[in-house]
Amino acid sequence: MRITAGAAGEMVTDVAGLAGAASGSASPAGVTGLAGAMPAPGTAQRAEQAARPEGSWAAGIGLMTGAAAAAQLGAAIAAQAFPVLGPVGVVAVRQWVASGVMLATVRPKVREFTARQWRPVLVLALVYIVMNTTLYLAIQRIGLGLAVTLEFLGPLSVALLASRRAVDYGCAACAGAAAVVLARPQPSTDYLGISLAVAAAAGWAGYIMVSRVIGARFADSQGAAVAISISALLYLPAGIIMMASHPVTLAAIARAGAAGLLCTIVPMICDVRALRRVPARFYGVFMSVNPVLAALIGLVVLRQALGLIEWLAIAAIVTANAVSIAARS
Repeated sequence: MRITAGAAGEMVTDVAGLAGAASGSASPAGVTGLAGAMPAPGTAQRAEQAARPEGSWAAGIGLMTGAAAAAQLGAAIAAQAFPVLGPVGVVAVRQWVASGVMLATVRPKVREFTARQWRPVLVLALVYIVMNTTLYLAIQRIGLGLAVTLEFLGPLSVALLASRRAVDYGCAACAGAAAVVLARPQPSTDYLGISLAVAAAAGWAGYIMVSRVIGARFADSQGAAVAISISALLYLPAGIIMMASHPVTLAAIARAGAAGLLCTIVPMICDVRALRRVPARFYGVFMSVNPVLAALIGLVVLRQALGLIEWLAIAAIVTANAVSIAARS
């Protein structure tokens, strides 16, 4: 799931990818790849409909809404801990919590891993660090809505670069123009924050590519669980230093820990169940609303208001992603 987003959005970030891996998808972005990995029309759709329980669409939509809302709410709650722990400290606690839950539930058999399996796992662990750290640093500087929207360019780019269709060229032009609008020079433009969000987008794109390899080399979520755990270990020095240099409070630790559950575990569970109830292409289109949810939650929870132009740019990127997925399916 797409983690994401997931990020996503934060992404989803790792969230959507874990859902994709757990559901057997070769492309775990939760945004673009799932639709592209669908088999040829006909038998695949009939098998999907037969396996889907009657009346499950409403439940699937509810689960997808819950997954997206949990991921963005978790990011907003994490942002409330930035003044105490800093973005790096928050990401560290988040990864520690997510790692503990994943290890307890998945129980990976690391001694059985081959060298061919270990290589993408180690790369994914590094990608997690880059993706999550840059996203949270971007959220601190430019706000939740803009950071998640720009990060969304990662999975969208992966899909569009692999296409030669006119509709995808149009989607790329639309998303690119919207990104230029969001990054347009203004007295208040934070170029470092924008650069960090773009780096998070690149991290999400890399996450998709590496997760495809892990999905092909593991039959379940063991690879993703170990990658999360390795990234949690690598966060130990930075997390300890950040918390030692800040007056840590239980409330801040609780917020960061809640982010680990809301941004990773809850969406993973919801996404896996949602993908059993709705087609993958519908899932991909629906999850395009993540930037809108991020902007709304940023407004309500963090009081981060956006102007009309920013809202229009977010809508353009969401539309470009939805149209690209729908046309590909």
